[in-house]
Amino acid sequence: MPTILLALAGLLLALAGVAGAQTYPSQTIRLVVPFAPGGTSEIVARSVAQELSISMGVSVIVENRAGGAGTIAMTEVARAAPDGYTLILGHVGTLAVNPYAMERQPYDVNRDFVPIALLAKVPNIFVVNAEVPAKDFREFVALAKKNPGKLNYGSAGNGSAGHLAFEYLKYVAGIDVVHVPYRGTGPQLQDLLGGRLDAASAGTPALMPHIKSGKLRAIAVGTPERIPALPDVPTVAELGYPGFETSQWYGIIGPAKLPKEVIDKLSAEINKALRTSAITVRFANDDAKAGGGTPADFAALIKSEQDRWSKVVKAANIRIE
Repeated sequence: MPTILLALAGLLLALAGVAGAQTYPSQTIRLVVPFAPGGTSEIVARSVAQELSISMGVSVIVENRAGGAGTIAMTEVARAAPDGYTLILGHVGTLAVNPYAMERQPYDVNRDFVPIALLAKVPNIFVVNAEVPAKDFREFVALAKKNPGKLNYGSAGNGSAGHLAFEYLKYVAGIDVVHVPYRGTGPQLQDLLGGRLDAASAGTPALMPHIKSGKLRAIAVGTPERIPALPDVPTVAELGYPGFETSQWYGIIGPAKLPKEVIDKLSAEINKALRTSAITVRFANDDAKAGGGTPADFAALIKSEQDRWSKVVKAANIRIE
């Protein structure tokens, strides 16, 4: 008899889960961004959240939760109820680098989260303040080698995509440039534009307006091919560092044990949002490549990036406190 009761209880719980998934979503969805406002991560998140709010019929609000190289926000979401109403923007730093560059984390990115959908891949651009006496990438490397430890670069924080890209560049080019972490791309850009920083690496959405205005000078891009918005700016790879590649990618993940029906619903809605003109035009203007695909596709990308960045972290001795 107890066995029958246990089986019945399990069946009722399963039916309740299915019923809940069928009515999902029925309330506001939080999309947490683990960095401060003003950066590429927020731009991507808000663009997609706006379209999801329209198509899903509930508000999808973006909430910035900076700190701890993304671990503060990741910890909160890992502990959230797996009901689809608390999600987080995962990216190369939190999912593929931090597990190898941080001594410990209060969660396991592969065990405590589930991939839902890739949103975008965004080119990393390497820039210098217009007052820096280096007109191109080779001159910047030469300047850095002549003045070890005297130039600096800013990032959106330890573990941010810009931090990783520049550390990777320092390793392959053999230069010593001091890292200055900020709490987000916005604060970093203020000091970069004000001349208190010499250089930086970030995504196209945050940097392009300042490159066009002449306040920043683009010296290289981290993608394997040149990008349409900056056809005259060479890739790092073609400048004598073959195989160099670093780009930012962003996707939505949720707490582990999220019901499959909810994952599939979110994945379908995100794929639909990425095909809207509002998204395609915005991403095209920033040379961002829209993502999409299945949760399994996103999981495979995360795995491949973990394989690549674990080697880079070890070789470049990247450490994130």
